[in-house]
Amino acid sequence: MTETEFLALTEQVLDSIESQADDWMAAHDVDIEANRSGNVLTLIFEDDTHVVINSQAAMQELWVAARSGGFHYRFDGQQWLDTRGGPNLADALSQICSAAAGVPLSVRV
Repeated sequence: MTETEFLALTEQVLDSIESQADDWMAAHDVDIEANRSGNVLTLIFEDDTHVVINSQAAMQELWVAARSGGFHYRFDGQQWLDTRGGPNLADALSQICSAAAGVPLSVRV
C-alpha cells in the first residue's frame, strides 16, 4: 500500500472512531471528549482516562496508547491486526473504551 493509500485509510478509521464517540454520548449518556489533531485522536473519558489512537505512516501502523498498554496494528487488507497477536483493533478498542466508560461500547473500524 502506498503512503497516500495508508493515510486515506487511517483518516477514515480515525473519523469513524471520532463519530462513534459522539454517538456514545447520545446513546449511552457516556461522558467522553474526542479531540483530533491531524493523525492523532484522543478520547478522554469522565474519570480522566485517555485513549490515544494515531497513525504511523512510516511503519504503516495504527498505534493505541491506553492504561492497559501500548498496541500496534497493521492492516492485512481486511482488518487491523495486533502485531503481537492480540485482538484486532475493533475488539481491542471496544474492550478499552468499555472499561473506561463503565458500559459496553462497540467500536467499528
